[in-house]
Amino acid sequence: MDLATIIGLIGAFVMVTMAMLINGSVEMYFNVPSVLIVVVGSIFIAMSKMSLEKFLGVGGVVGKAFSFKLVSPEELIEEVVELADAARKGGLLSLEGRETSNEFLSKGIQLLVDGHDPEVVKQLLSKDMKMTTERHKDGSSFFAAMGEVAPAMGMIGTLIGLVAMLANMDDPKAIGPAMAVALLTTLYGSFIATAIAIPIKDKLNLRAGEEERIQRMVIDGLLSIQAGQNPRIIESMLKSYLPSSKRGAD
Repeated sequence: MDLATIIGLIGAFVMVTMAMLINGSVEMYFNVPSVLIVVVGSIFIAMSKMSLEKFLGVGGVVGKAFSFKLVSPEELIEEVVELADAARKGGLLSLEGRETSNEFLSKGIQLLVDGHDPEVVKQLLSKDMKMTTERHKDGSSFFAAMGEVAPAMGMIGTLIGLVAMLANMDDPKAIGPAMAVALLTTLYGSFIATAIAIPIKDKLNLRAGEEERIQRMVIDGLLSIQAGQNPRIIESMLKSYLPSSKRGAD
């Protein structure tokens, strides 16, 4: 589980809820017309910006903002070096059937064992990496759209509420509900964009960058193993992906 995402979102909800309770009750901040305008309306508009197939696939990508297990670069380097040692001693065929911590790495090993040319291995793995990045981008683009649309829908709801209020100035009982719609839609739109959509978009972009870095390391490591390079040279080369503070002594 990604504790930063969970704690951050829950913390935002708790702080806003506490402010509502201090000023009265949570119920007074709930308004069905405002929810329909901002929440439901924003989802439909965001959906209109992409294909239905990509929209339906957003849910699977969003899970990576909350739960995403990815091997650390340090562990991957250690694993690739072990593979390089094994290949140096027993040849590429000795890698067949080896368990790895990364599905992308397993796919690459199988390509080496099958005897594909280095250019073919690089092309196939690079294409796989590109498709993974595209899936991340689909999820990120949906929440980017939500972050843009929600405040605008909040403003539309505000205008609807103000029109309803002005149209019923002679009826004091109608002014209150109309004003509630006007104000709450702005609140909902700002909260959805600031506390939900934009943070999840940024986290998905972060995850996409992390996964792409791991996959680039895998590609470089496998091609080096296939070329028969010394495991120590491979280790030094892969450590260039790490921050200088984590590289240690080569």
